[in-house]
Amino acid sequence: MGSLRKAKLAINSFRSLGSKIFNAGKNPIREGNHQFNQFISSNNSSSLNTSRGSGYSFSSLIRSKFTSFHQRNLFLNGVGRRFYYVDRNQVQHFKPRGPKKWFENPRNVLVVVLISGGVIITVYAGNCETIPYTKRTHFVLLSKELERQMGEESLNQIKNAYKGKILPAIHPESVKVRLIAKDIIGALERGIKHEQVWSDPEYSNQNIESDDENSREAVIALIGGGEGKIEGNWRKEEEVLDDKWVQESRKKGREKGAKVATHHLEGMNWEVLVIDEPIVNAFCIPGGKIVVFTGLLDHFRTDAEIATIISHEVGHVVARHGAEQMSNNMWFTILQIVLMQFVGMPDLVNMTSQFFLKLPFSRRNEMEADYIGVLLLASAGYDPRVAPQVYEKLGEVAGDTSLNDYLATHPSGKKRALVLSRAKVMEEAFSIYRESSSGTGVEGFL
Repeated sequence: MGSLRKAKLAINSFRSLGSKIFNAGKNPIREGNHQFNQFISSNNSSSLNTSRGSGYSFSSLIRSKFTSFHQRNLFLNGVGRRFYYVDRNQVQHFKPRGPKKWFENPRNVLVVVLISGGVIITVYAGNCETIPYTKRTHFVLLSKELERQMGEESLNQIKNAYKGKILPAIHPESVKVRLIAKDIIGALERGIKHEQVWSDPEYSNQNIESDDENSREAVIALIGGGEGKIEGNWRKEEEVLDDKWVQESRKKGREKGAKVATHHLEGMNWEVLVIDEPIVNAFCIPGGKIVVFTGLLDHFRTDAEIATIISHEVGHVVARHGAEQMSNNMWFTILQIVLMQFVGMPDLVNMTSQFFLKLPFSRRNEMEADYIGVLLLASAGYDPRVAPQVYEKLGEVAGDTSLNDYLATHPSGKKRALVLSRAKVMEEAFSIYRESSSGTGVEGFL
């Protein structure tokens, strides 16, 4: 009877082990050798408990043989290495279950980088334009239709904000500014060899097409980008702003045979608006909307002085500086987001971006508009030598001081006058002025 009982126990042990092996073949053990050993120990402990007092060690022998055999198979098949690893301190670390994230796969990262880079290069190359005269290449993402639509909306906001202060078309100041603007637009037509004859600039209709509660804030933002006094801006008079970059840019443009972009000027409806406000300012909204405040006319009375400022503002429209600034702001925003991931101080990132990216670009654009403006001024029949005097006087009116000579969207008046008087463009402008004075118009100078 004792032999029969031992034989039954042995058979039961084999059956239990066989069923476990069969189940393990269907559902592999994914927790590694450590959990498998626990499974073998628990299974055999139950078998040993049933045979307690018998003193028979056959099941323990089977357990040891089977454990070593299965461990060897697990490591040969790579199952153990797949689900956990052992560090130098012999500590087992189980790998997380579930699918991996896409960026954990180097191949996926490479594909995303290549596709994104291709899209960025295509968009950038397809939206690069060459600015007249300076031949500088810049990135403009806005279409001319959207740019003009934004200009119309901005003009309506100005009309709404200064309702009742817009001078009528027959007012002497309005007539004076409109006639000067007509000369500047005619010079622009000759400068770019425009095939389409533009109509004379009209005085803007005073009817308000929109009633926006935020019109005043929008107008303040527009005024900040024009000529005149700008509070709280940083001006750096020692900044290197000279004629070298213009000459180098023109040389590269001629070598590449770059064709200047003037398509945004085709069919433009030029309008003039004079506002009775003691603000020393003037600006030209994208779409050909020239706005002048009477505060500026109080300080600059001669036609040549007014023409200098209007030609400068028209130069911004010719170079599409407004659309360029909007496009650059998109890249600046992306760069700020990336930097914030590493720096973690938004104020520092914003200040750095403002001082080293946005303001230098703005000052460069102002000098570029000065160059284009002085050529338009000369072609319109005004002496270009008055331009440096106007900018120096404008700096005095705006209140240039040593305190605010470190931050500005505009260079200081003295710096603008100094650079423009010594620039090669002044020689070209004076040559155009002499030809215009003799009755011979010069074409294609932009």
